Amino acid sequence: FEPFVCQAPRTLLDLVQAALFTGRWEQARRHALAARDAHTAEVSPRLALVTLGSLAMTTKDMDEARILFAQALAHPAGRDFPFEHARIHLANGMWLRRKRDAKEARGTLTCAAETFQRLGARTWAERARRELRATGVRVRPAAPLAALTPQERQIAELAASGLSNKEIAKQLFLSQRTVGSHLYHIFPKLGINSRAALRDALNRTEIAPGTDHSGGG
Repeated sequence: FEPFVCQAPRTLLDLVQAALFTGRWEQARRHALAARDAHTAEVSPRLALVTLGSLAMTTKDMDEARILFAQALAHPAGRDFPFEHARIHLANGMWLRRKRDAKEARGTLTCAAETFQRLGARTWAERARRELRATGVRVRPAAPLAALTPQERQIAELAASGLSNKEIAKQLFLSQRTVGSHLYHIFPKLGINSRAALRDALNRTEIAPGTDHSGGG
């Protein structure tokens, strides 16, 4: 891999985490330091967030890591970029677990899992839940309903009641095309492939990750 400066800045977090997840810490650290030295954090709030996160993930100094993770997770850009923010939460939780701080790790891993689930990032949500289990939390499978936006949930419920796209569109003041587009995205989120399966999918019990857990650590 070439140094970060030869790559698009928006890929920084992907480059760093891909290297870390495959055991290439030195390469991950080079990307993070190159971003810092190129003053990437000054380009945009998002890049400030991911630069802080990348530096936190790749430092071997415990005190520095704690400070950088705290700065990244408190950064106001986290509100506008929840996926990146959740990835930093996940990395922080993994780091805390390795440092045997299971109690603190549970909080940040739960934030990560819930955000990933809400965003429909199921692979990332499962990764966060695996880390939660490793801290001693008994994590129940989260219902796919958590991945739906409020409007998607409303459309899904109306469709499950038997309304047509035209009827749903009229009731919600949307176009039929918009309703159809929403349903196109709703089906895979619920793990179904037909309108007929909507009612059963909506009747599943919703269980948020992290709500059922064992004692301290």
